[in-house]
Amino acid sequence: MNSVIVWSIVFGLVVLFAYYTVRMARRRGDEDGVYDFGFAILELGRAFPGEAIRQLHATADGRSIFVRWHNEKAGIMRSHAKHYACHMIRPGRVRVQGLPDPKGFSAEFLDAPSNNGVFIFRSEAEAAEVSLWLLGNYVSSADKDAAAEEASA
Repeated sequence: MNSVIVWSIVFGLVVLFAYYTVRMARRRGDEDGVYDFGFAILELGRAFPGEAIRQLHATADGRSIFVRWHNEKAGIMRSHAKHYACHMIRPGRVRVQGLPDPKGFSAEFLDAPSNNGVFIFRSEAEAAEVSLWLLGNYVSSADKDAAAEEASA
């Protein structure tokens, strides 16, 4: 009888220690701005299996990830607790506005209004790079072709 009580206490302490360790690891990752994007990459691979990822930039809170594919396409992934919603941004279907904070911008996705919002990054350089991706994606293919023809003429 006594050994059952002792083993129950030991088991309870192990469970409490594991819970505490997991909570501290999550909290430390959130404070440092370090997130594990392995799951996000897997979700992106399932959503767009034929696309090669070139770069990822996450917002400061880690809830949104902007994706740049190898073929110059851009996309956004929004975290929804246990999964990511992935959206490839079509050319000319996003509107970006600057904010007083140079580390962020607001974006309106015409094809996916649920992704609209304000996005704050850890640095001004990250915000600038992502906004340039969206700017490059903002110009439609027809406009790029027309500009190329004018330049060659």
